[in-house]
Amino acid sequence: MLNPLSDPDWPDEIADLREGFAGRLNVYRTMAHHPDLLRAWSSFRNHCVLGTALTPAQSEVVILRCGLRLRSDYEWQHHIIRGRKAGLSDARILSLCGALSGMAAEDAVLAAAVDELFTDSRLTQPLYDRVVALAGQKGLLDVMATVAHYTLLGFILNSFGVPLDEDIAAALRDAPLDGARPADGQ
Repeated sequence: MLNPLSDPDWPDEIADLREGFAGRLNVYRTMAHHPDLLRAWSSFRNHCVLGTALTPAQSEVVILRCGLRLRSDYEWQHHIIRGRKAGLSDARILSLCGALSGMAAEDAVLAAAVDELFTDSRLTQPLYDRVVALAGQKGLLDVMATVAHYTLLGFILNSFGVPLDEDIAAALRDAPLDGARPADGQ
């Protein structure tokens, strides 16, 4: 098992990343066992998180549906908090655990795209067209990039049992989301 690296164990060659995003989250502290991978990953991560053509709410819908499909409690719980910050209500977040028919129309398009990518590794033309109509051509590519990004993170999280970051655990203790969890979904 790979545990998140502590500050004293952090590799010197990526010392600059510890003070940024990588040092704040256990998933990246785990990835730091492979400094070259984390360094290469950082640009892609920054695009998917900070430079995406998706709105913050659209991005969180995609990420939450990925967390559900991956059965990643870590990702799901992190993005409950981030989804709320992006303006998603708890009811909207919970709807992402269910059937597409129970979601807002925009969320259903994005969740269907996540589902098709997980199931078929591609989008059918009708769904492709719906995503482009909703988010544009760049948004379509960013849906795919976001799914790819969070899929790798889900593999790391699920394979190594990465512990939830304490700030997220505390926020969820203070304001829990009652309802489904990734293990209950898809």
